[in-house]
Formats: sequence, structure tokens, C-alpha cells
Amino acid sequence: MTKKMRLFAIMLCSATLAAAEVAAATPPPLDAASRGAAEQRDAEDAALRRMLEQFRAIQISLTEAMAAAERLHDGSRTADISFETSGPPVYRVRTVKNERIWENVIDANTGRMIQKEMTSSLKELDREDLANIIALKWIKQRLSDAVRVAEKAAAGSALAGGLMKQDGKLNFVVVIANGDRLKEVMFEPPKLATEETIHH
Repeated sequence: MTKKMRLFAIMLCSATLAAAEVAAATPPPLDAASRGAAEQRDAEDAALRRMLEQFRAIQISLTEAMAAAERLHDGSRTADISFETSGPPVYRVRTVKNERIWENVIDANTGRMIQKEMTSSLKELDREDLANIIALKWIKQRLSDAVRVAEKAAAGSALAGGLMKQDGKLNFVVVIANGDRLKEVMFEPPKLATEETIHH
């Protein structure tokens, strides 16, 4: 599964858990095969509506949650963030500085860290995540900058964001809630000039 797909899955997973539990508790009729896809779509749509209702009711924006997580480790940068509703609404934020990665859960109503912080090193990441984290060093734009641009472009509020490689290019991907829909805004961030590119 690509990181882009994981970002959507993380965000929607918490919203669809309740719908899946309801569907599992109800025995399917004999002709379920013919109606299964429509029922699945209906359950996903209902879960998305519930998630968006919860998102509209929270007090802390995604940008504020990123700032709260970055304040926990001076000089850190947000690598990715997602809004989750499997329990009380929260933001799951991964920040990075040097060789360390921190994952924090920030309450979406108070802005406070509500679970024990998880710490890891770059050595523990898979190749794709490692490449994206390392790329943060060469990008002058921060994820918070990308979120502001995406929110303005899509006229909505950000639910999730991160840096991902697609078709060989590194892009910021930000998921925006606009009314009852989700929009994906993707753009390639400007890179810092390296010593090698300055001399050539």
C-alpha cells in the first residue's frame, strides 16, 4: 500500500470502524452479494459524514496541533499528521529532528498530548518513510506552510497531510474537508539549493 493510500486509510479507518461494527452485527440477507457493494458504500458514506461532523465540532485546527507537537521537541518538523475519531477526536502527529522521530496524540479539543509519546529512530523506518523523512532536510517549505496553501486553494480545513513520493516526485499531500466532501491537494515543494547546484 502506498503512503498516500495509508494516509487516507488512517484518516478514514477510525471513521469506518463504527460502521463496520454495525454491519458485522447485522446478519446479511441471502441476496447480500448483489447488495454488498451498495451497502458498503452507504456505510462508508455514513462513517465519513460522522467523521466530518466530529471534525467540524473540534476546537483545535490541524495547524495548531502541528505547532503543539513541534513545541514538545524544539527544532522538530512535522512529517505527517492525521485526524482520527476511533475514540475522542485526536490528531496523530509525527515529528522529526536529526535521527529521532516522535509520534504524539494531540487532543483535538484541548491541544494537549493525551497518550504516551512514542519515540523511534530513522533506522526503524521502512525505505519509503525513511526517504520522505530525509527529504524534509532539503525542502524549505514546512508542512504547516503546505497546509495553509492547500486550505486556501480548496476553501476548506485540513484533516491530514504529509510528504509522499508519487511518480518519482516528492509532493506534499493535504486532505481538505470542504462541506461534506474531502479534497486532496497535492503539490511539489520547492527544494533548498545545495552546494552542488550552486556551483553548476
